Amino acid sequence: MSVHALTLRGPFRGPTGYDHHVRETAKALHELGVAVELVPVSGWSDDVLSTVDGAWLETLVRPVDSRTAVHIMIPDHANPIAGKLNANFTMFEADRIPAYWMRKNQEHDLVIVPTESSRKMWIAGGYPKGKIRLCPLAVDAAVYSGEAPPLALRFEDGERVDSRRIRFLNISEFGSRKNLIGLMRAWLRATTPRDDAALIMKVGCYFPASLQVFTEVHIRAAEQQAQKKLAEAAPICFIYGKLAEANMPRLFTSATHYISLSLGEGWDLPMMEAATSGLRLIAPRHSAYIEYLDSSIASLIPSRAVPADYRGDPATAEMFRGAKWWMPDEARAIEYIRDAIDGRDTHKPPARERIAAKYTWTNSAKRLLEIVDELENPQKRRWFSAMKS
Repeated sequence: MSVHALTLRGPFRGPTGYDHHVRETAKALHELGVAVELVPVSGWSDDVLSTVDGAWLETLVRPVDSRTAVHIMIPDHANPIAGKLNANFTMFEADRIPAYWMRKNQEHDLVIVPTESSRKMWIAGGYPKGKIRLCPLAVDAAVYSGEAPPLALRFEDGERVDSRRIRFLNISEFGSRKNLIGLMRAWLRATTPRDDAALIMKVGCYFPASLQVFTEVHIRAAEQQAQKKLAEAAPICFIYGKLAEANMPRLFTSATHYISLSLGEGWDLPMMEAATSGLRLIAPRHSAYIEYLDSSIASLIPSRAVPADYRGDPATAEMFRGAKWWMPDEARAIEYIRDAIDGRDTHKPPARERIAAKYTWTNSAKRLLEIVDELENPQKRRWFSAMKS
């Protein structure tokens, strides 16, 4: 491999998936002996790094003699660096990218995506096939090993969450794409207070008024649509805001199952972390999930394409205008919830062994270096010359 230095531009101090992607890629490249330059992006998210992690990463915020910059962020913020080859490592969660993403990324030499589903979304949006490369993301299976001591979680009435035998977990940032109303609605319809079960919902309400909207609008909407109150179902433990990074592996070991009813995913790192933590998985059969899950290791929910209806932030809504995402079959989700509670899902083996072996950050970094090596060396990029002509 001839790539000895690489510039990574993107957020790395915050809690978002892109922040995590930048951090883990930088660490893996460093371990492979590559000189890394981190170019931070301000205004993306709040700082959450620990003192040790933050101090080490900050040492990488200095120039290196690199030929290529990889921008790990959505195209809106991926401004090319003059004098370098530029690649945008990104993803999408609907059936095609917005037109302004395609226009923006004409300025880049390459687009890198983690899944075949994202590749198809870029092609459907009109982006040239020859300028797209695949590089799967990963999970830290050593950290998310299922061995961390569970958190001492309690419901509002003081009952311990671990007093319930079956405990479902969902970790999502507040937003309509995550379909949290649908998840709560399915839970209300599937369960009763007599069930020996609980749902843990870690909802990231990071923006002004989002917590109020979730508690006063989304929860009420789920109750109205299910025609059932929270008190008439098995209990839900709500966790809002941020958890310390060290507590995240403990959150997974507080559960027995992980469930998502998301309408579209570019990757869904919490699902991967749940897999290596040994949880049983319930996921929609669409977008990124079909990259690393199948029916032998997960209960997959049939899904159908529907118009993407993003409500809330106008800028995000514009990204999904005219696109489609995928609605999970709620009846099947309810069936899978009942299977877990009633002990009928025992035939599903844990996904840990497969996910942990294949999706490592070292493998991801090696694939990224292969792509950059191809880009930097003319003899290895005949595809690039042909595409330009």
